[in-house]
Amino acid sequence: MEVKIGVQNAAREIVLESAQSADEVESAVAAALSGSEKLLKLSDEHGRKVLIPAERLAYVEIGEQAPRKVGFGTL
Repeated sequence: MEVKIGVQNAAREIVLESAQSADEVESAVAAALSGSEKLLKLSDEHGRKVLIPAERLAYVEIGEQAPRKVGFGTL
């Protein structure tokens, strides 16, 4: 699933393909914004982790689950 994250005082947004479900991403964002977590912690499909300070979050856009790709392509 594609997740776009806007960060305050940053010109570009962070875009990642996450293996987490929409509900998992939403709960991580909610926990970060509620103050129970200081960082928004997400991981992408390749296992890389993205850590963003909760006080710097501008917005989080959660896309739909991407359908499985069929055919030839690059990884």
